Amino acid sequence: MTEHKTNKPQKNKWKRLFYSLLTINVVIIGLLALFIFWPVSETAVPDSKTQATQESSEFVVRTTKENLNELVNAYIDKLLNDSAHNYKISLEDDVHLIGELPAFSTTVPLSVHLEPIVQDNGNVILKQNSISIGLLELPNQTIMKYMKKYLPMPEWVTVNPKDEEIYVAVNEMDIKSNFHVSIERFDLGANDLAFKIKVPYETLGIELGKFY
Repeated sequence: MTEHKTNKPQKNKWKRLFYSLLTINVVIIGLLALFIFWPVSETAVPDSKTQATQESSEFVVRTTKENLNELVNAYIDKLLNDSAHNYKISLEDDVHLIGELPAFSTTVPLSVHLEPIVQDNGNVILKQNSISIGLLELPNQTIMKYMKKYLPMPEWVTVNPKDEEIYVAVNEMDIKSNFHVSIERFDLGANDLAFKIKVPYETLGIELGKFY
């Protein structure tokens, strides 16, 4: 009789453990089912803009007008290699274009002062401040028409005589490394020049899929 009473509490203990374990299993299975069948949020799928930003890295590079001046004129020298007309750029408090243009079977000196205006897209407009062609007195637009006709320019540089300006599409430069360049700051007075350089991962031989 005594033995029967001592076994009863032990049976109740195992019974409680069994139901506790059963309850835990039910909860776990319910949570798994919830995670599997719960509708996927739209934000979980990256859009095309997010994908694009992950395909490259962007850096801001600062320089001085002295360093940029050397680089620009080295580029111009190569561009004018087979040209009969010469010009160069001098970065001072503004952009000073110095060259020569044909006139009456000879050449006359050209001097143009341009004010750089950085655009939101990273390009720059060089707005004409003053212009002269030797001692000749010609309208500004006429002189700029001569510039457009006789001075070789890269494809991404456009002379606009009507607006008396030169549009420099920096972000359309054809760079062998496939880098994309745009202007961040162009303050010649403060000698504060900065460029954004976007480096595509594919240029470095990095596959985007390996990041995931």
